[in-house]
Amino acid sequence: MAPPSRQGHAAAVLSAFLLLVAAPYATTAIGVNYGTKGDNLPPPAKVASFLANRTRIDRVKLFDTNADMVRAFAGTGIALMVTAGNGDIPKLATKDGAAAWVSANVAPYYPATDISLVSFGNEIMATADKSLINNLVPAMRALKAALVAAGYPRIRVSTPHSLGILSVSEPRSASRFRDGFDRAVFAQMLEFHRQTRSPFMVNPYPYFGYNGDTLAYALARPNPGVPDPGTGITYTSMFEAQLDSVYSAMKKLGFGDVEIAVGETGWPSKAEDGQVGVSAVDAAEYNRYLIGEASAGSGTPLMPKHTFETYIFSLFNENLKPGPVAESNFGLFQADLTPVYDVGLMKDGEEEGGAGGGDALAAGDSSEAAAKITQQMLFALLTKLTDQDGGDGEGSTEKKPETSPAPDGAASAAAHLVVPMLTAALSLAFHM
Repeated sequence: MAPPSRQGHAAAVLSAFLLLVAAPYATTAIGVNYGTKGDNLPPPAKVASFLANRTRIDRVKLFDTNADMVRAFAGTGIALMVTAGNGDIPKLATKDGAAAWVSANVAPYYPATDISLVSFGNEIMATADKSLINNLVPAMRALKAALVAAGYPRIRVSTPHSLGILSVSEPRSASRFRDGFDRAVFAQMLEFHRQTRSPFMVNPYPYFGYNGDTLAYALARPNPGVPDPGTGITYTSMFEAQLDSVYSAMKKLGFGDVEIAVGETGWPSKAEDGQVGVSAVDAAEYNRYLIGEASAGSGTPLMPKHTFETYIFSLFNENLKPGPVAESNFGLFQADLTPVYDVGLMKDGEEEGGAGGGDALAAGDSSEAAAKITQQMLFALLTKLTDQDGGDGEGSTEKKPETSPAPDGAASAAAHLVVPMLTAALSLAFHM
């Protein structure tokens, strides 16, 4: 038997070390988008059971209110986001229409199914449909009132937006909403979110904003960064920069205190032949980074110490999705429920790449990429631990921990213990 490669040794050592230092985050979960554009997908009941019993995924976003799917999540402990279709918006702007919708789409299932949020359509502001846009905020208000009247005050209401809602996104501190919609729509919507304590939902996709020169920035690999002259911040993660663009636009309208949720984000594992930056390894790298960010609660430069409710796109590779090859290859899982790649979401810890995938931390052919990924993860963790800027940014909406806070100096003490270990592990990885 041939001896393991240097990269294989490094990957094994670093992976074991990561399991040790990342243990506190191992139980932190994340949400997924559950689409159904496939002719080979398992039945909803099987999907719900799999997610509840085999994975750490604790919230799911549906793109409709399909009765079988909503019912399947009853008693699972998984929080569900359901979606009212774009065409429902005009009638939902009326009191009777909203009440009827709640009676038909919430009352039969709640609270057995933990419906945590109702989403209005998908990226309504990008449709250019004046009727939908003009009725969006009134419909959100009417539906929230109907939910409260029906005895469901805890169910939140929101609507997802593409980053096309911004007229300026560079530099990040100069971002603002599109002219004409800033005061007429977004100020009213953000006031609704503030009053109801519901999140402003966006769909940031570094995948759709990268090119060959910015791949490292999009995947949050070590890179020179993109400076913002307005704040002096240098961004090394496109995802964080996109969120800070939205925050800057919100803050300009006086709503820097409103929560932001990530309705969709992801990275495909397959695309057209020759496309740089698209493979199972790249997809695993992005989603591992995303899960790490959600777990650590480190936030962004303008929103430090902040946890974002986040939904990865998507649960499955959907073989009937139209468009480029990538569109049907955003999934975390194959239709047979095997992982496309390993992102650490399986409870049993035995996550293996399925057909057409490839375990991002497997030995053999992927060992070199595995070593690269673990090195990058350690660099990120080292940076977090040695960051001395512990203050809250202006407008930060830090979530309070449910458990007792650590004593003063505990984080610093932990850093003094872990940093030398990280340094040694990095040295070992680079010199084996």
